[in-house]
Amino acid sequence: MKKIGILNSEISRVISELGHMDTLVIADAGLPIPAHVKRIDLALKEGVPSFIETVKTVLQEMCVEKVFVAQEMAVSSPAKQEELLTVLPEVPVKVISHDELKALTHQAKAVIRTGEFTPYANVILEAGVIF
Repeated sequence: MKKIGILNSEISRVISELGHMDTLVIADAGLPIPAHVKRIDLALKEGVPSFIETVKTVLQEMCVEKVFVAQEMAVSSPAKQEELLTVLPEVPVKVISHDELKALTHQAKAVIRTGEFTPYANVILEAGVIF
């Protein structure tokens, strides 16, 4: 049994396989996930697991050099966006339209679906390097 870190084998595997500039999406329960992209569905019920809890957990193991968020998040869910930016204090943030974000999910290595019911609570994490 794994002693520390992410216990979900699919998430652990995806993170370990990421290369520089590969992307991983953490999504609310409603984001459409392209059929060809790996879906890691954690959604159990409304709010479980939460978007922020999932982001924080992934950040324990993933080196992130940039993130993408939808501009609609600032309008529809400003508290959630502020909370997200708090857990990513030194990571550059690129704000794009929700349609652009959905288009970028087609290039992601995987999408992690949470139980989050907050509108536009989605983030694309771009992998950095640790050296």
